[in-house]
Formats: sequence, C-alpha cells, structure tokens
Amino acid sequence: MTLDVARVKKDFPILDRQSGGHRLVFLDSAASSQKPRAVLDAMDHYYVTTHANVHRGVYCIAEEATAAYEAVRGKVARFIGAPSSRGVILTGNATQAINLVAQSYGRHCLGPDQAVLLTEMEHHANLVPWLMLREERGTELRFLPIDDDGRLVLDDLDRLLDGVGLVAVTAMSNVLGTLNPIRKIADAAHAAGAVVLVDGAQSVPHAVTDVVALGCDFLAFSAHKMCGPTGIGALWGREDLLEAMPAFIGGGEMIRDVRLDGWTPNEIPWKFEAGTPPIAEAIGLGAAIDYLEGLGMDAVRQHEVELSAYALRSLQDRFGSDIRIFGPPDPFSRGAVVSFAYKDVHPHDVSQVLDESGVCVRAGHHCAKPLMRRLGVGATARASFYIYNDEADVDALADALSDADRLFA
Repeated sequence: MTLDVARVKKDFPILDRQSGGHRLVFLDSAASSQKPRAVLDAMDHYYVTTHANVHRGVYCIAEEATAAYEAVRGKVARFIGAPSSRGVILTGNATQAINLVAQSYGRHCLGPDQAVLLTEMEHHANLVPWLMLREERGTELRFLPIDDDGRLVLDDLDRLLDGVGLVAVTAMSNVLGTLNPIRKIADAAHAAGAVVLVDGAQSVPHAVTDVVALGCDFLAFSAHKMCGPTGIGALWGREDLLEAMPAFIGGGEMIRDVRLDGWTPNEIPWKFEAGTPPIAEAIGLGAAIDYLEGLGMDAVRQHEVELSAYALRSLQDRFGSDIRIFGPPDPFSRGAVVSFAYKDVHPHDVSQVLDESGVCVRAGHHCAKPLMRRLGVGATARASFYIYNDEADVDALADALSDADRLFA
C-alpha cells in the first residue's frame, strides 16, 4: 500500500490556510497532529444529536451516548492488538496513563526493594512520575544509556535488571526518533521477574501496534498525536495486573457500592475512570482510529520511512557540516522526527525565522531535559512529519533554513 498524500492533505481543513502569506507547512506533529474533517465531524455530530452523560441514564440518547463511548474502547483494543477491551482504560492523555501506573501499580504492587529501570531518552511524562515515586518511597531508579547515534546500549541489560520490578521505556524517542527494541527488552525484563510499561505516544500514531507481539504489560498513548482531539488517551494493561491495582482517583462511576463506612470498587476498566469522562473526545479518538485504519498503518509507516530518508539526505546534502542531526542515521531505525542544531544559531531563532516562511517546527528541550544534557545541547529544533507531509514540505523546510542562514549571516 502507498499513501496518496495529495488526497490526504485535502482531508485536513487547517492546511488550506496561510501563515504569513505562505502556505502552511506543519512540521510539528510529534507535539500534536492536525485533525481531519472526519474527526471534527464525528465530534460535532455527537454534540448535535446524542450528547448525554454515559453509564447513568436509561433514556434513549443516554444509551446511545454510552454505546458510542464504549464502542471506542473496542476500537482501541483492535488498533493496538489487545486481547480484549477490558484492559483498555480511557484516560486524559498518555501522561495521565503513565501516572496511573506509577501511582497505583508503583505505590502498591512494587516491592519495597524493587527498582524501576528507565532510559536516558525518556520524555518527562515517563520520568517525573518515577522521580516522584522515588521521593515518596525511596524507590531506586536505574537508567539504560544511549550511544552517540541515539540508540539504547543494552550490553549491561541483564545486570541492570537484577532486582528491578518494573521497566518503563518509550517505544520511540520524541527527540531522536529512535525505535527501541521493545520485544528484546520485554523478554529480558520478564525473565528477571519485571513488568514492562511502554510509552507509545510517539509510536502508536505511526506504525502497526500489537501489544502481544511487543510483549509489554502496559501501553500508554494519546489521541492528539494520531489525528484525534486533545484531552483523551488510553492505557492498556494486562487484566490480571489491573485487577490487582487499587483505584487511582475516587468519585462517581468507579464504584460498585458506597457506604458511610466504606466503598467497593467497580470492575475494570471502569474502576480507573472516575467522574464524567471526555465523551466527545472519545468519539473523536474512535473516528481518528477509523481514519488511520482506512489509510492502513503499514502504508503510514512506509510513507514516513521514505520521507525521513529524503529529509535526512536533503538536509545533509544541502547543509553539510553546518547541520547536526541527532538520532540514528538509518531511516528504518527511526520515526519521522528530525531534531537538529544549525551552526551556532539558537533553535528558538531558527524556529522563529522558519515561521516567517510558514514552516512550523518545534524548538526547545522537548520535555526531555536529561536527554538534552546527554547530547550536550540546551535545545534543538525539531521537524516531525506525518501523513499529510510530502517532499515539497521537506524542500520548504530546507529553503526556509537557507533564508535563516542569510538573515543571521
């Protein structure tokens, strides 16, 4: 399968607008992707025709809203290859999903002498919750290092796993684009008696995901990076682990019974979904899954490999030693994320000048400050590509970077 990018572009209304008199070239999908008309229409349709609170009402539109909301759980399970929808918890985002694991499993299921193994490339969302756990319980944190090409160094994996109860690792770095060998890590972790949490925020939107094939025990991701709305994400977990974990937030819906002297939790997954959920956002997530499945995730991945190869080749050929691109040089070993430093120009200045040509790139530490220190930089500029980007967008980036060079010279 191949991706018809010209057709895909037409599905995204925001790409019709201009920025500073130029066509909009959006290269910041690693932060948050744009939304196709199908997602926008699905959310509008829900509000116009079906809105009611879920799980509580017995009147017609309340039952319709509940059915639509619960159908999304099934779509998520299918999209990530989960054995059933009972292990799918709808959360506010990937960050909330990881915090759920840290606060529930980490606080109550990890042994007092068990360590947590992370990596040097983790996003703050998969680092700060564990730092908080260390402050609260004294939990030891260990870290897998990276090499100079941004790949994990696994030579010492077995030793680092000794005494570890949980491994938390990103499937794809939001800075380096590195695709990590999750199955290899998971197999070693399970052999050492540890469970595995995968941060799939950057990987799930871009390639076929199968939690069984990955061998993970938990998977977290967000809708807004995969053509869906903000405010909704998901945590998938093994049902036996979720059953053993205590509720994270108390309130309505997550209970089976409440008395003045105590309470009884609901079944999974509702045990972890307190209060009125983001119903319209869940509908949007379901529509985003439908849209991506219509394109074919194999085709999405193939397109991004080809576009990444073109971007890496074009930028290196055009700017040579003036540009430093971080991460693996092989496009098959990375996602469609290109973080770079250009000469001695600050990334924020690079981003601001590119914006004058309608080119949107991210600049900063990308919520990965420890990784920035490992790379020896304070920040990078980052161009991230998705289904609506093509070679013309890469050329626009390179042209705008040349304009920035002339300006700063």
